Amino acid sequence: MILVNGVQTTTIAVTDRGLQYGDGLFETIEVHNGECPHWQRHIQRLLRGCALLGINAPEIDILQQEARQLCKDQSKAVLKIIITRGSGGRGYKTPENPEPSRILSIHPWPAHPGSYYQEGVCLHLCHTTLSTQPALASIKHLNRLEQIMARREWDDPSIAEGLMSDASGQVIEGTMTNFFAARANTLLTPIISHCGIAGIMRERIIDAANALSIPVTETALLTDDLYTMDELFVCNSIIGIWPVRKLMEQCYPAPGALTKQLQDYFANNT
Repeated sequence: MILVNGVQTTTIAVTDRGLQYGDGLFETIEVHNGECPHWQRHIQRLLRGCALLGINAPEIDILQQEARQLCKDQSKAVLKIIITRGSGGRGYKTPENPEPSRILSIHPWPAHPGSYYQEGVCLHLCHTTLSTQPALASIKHLNRLEQIMARREWDDPSIAEGLMSDASGQVIEGTMTNFFAARANTLLTPIISHCGIAGIMRERIIDAANALSIPVTETALLTDDLYTMDELFVCNSIIGIWPVRKLMEQCYPAPGALTKQLQDYFANNT
């Protein structure tokens, strides 16, 4: 089911700036037994993105009501929320007092193999780079062409995800995930200050590491640094934590000790 501004439909105006220019934001949210357990974290990021882009934020009560309408009969599903600036004429100048569009849709839970979680995944190192734009860093805006281009780089079913770097060679994230590494019992994750998404699962993992007294550092990681790491994993709100067992030709323990500790933490603290 899809709700567009509260109405069940599959259409939106062709003048909508989300379609015309990617002028908007989205959230992809876990649904469990009719509820969104991390709703507040997602909404806080959505509101932060609206403020950065100058989009009038939706009424949260209305958004939550529509989300509940879609999620109420779902045992395990994915809720997607899209907020656009709304309709406007041709040209980049934003219209005066636009009426934002909100699009909510419910989707089946993806059927990823259980081995991804238990035994780890293989990663591709993407040639497509992420553009540097600090004004858009951390938010989940609608411009995903870089990720689409990166995902087109492989068609090998044994590869589950690809890692993306910026133009300077710093590893930032996966095409659909955030990225962590571990060395000497310390957790490392790329800095999200000039590009990339500050993921909700990434945020939760940093909180969990603090709770478990695992040192965690946001730092610059070059591609060559990855081959010196003890373990790697990727994560997002839907897949949870996937250990990495192979990056190109380099193999890693999967799951590594810190990865397994974090997996167990979330299994016991849903």
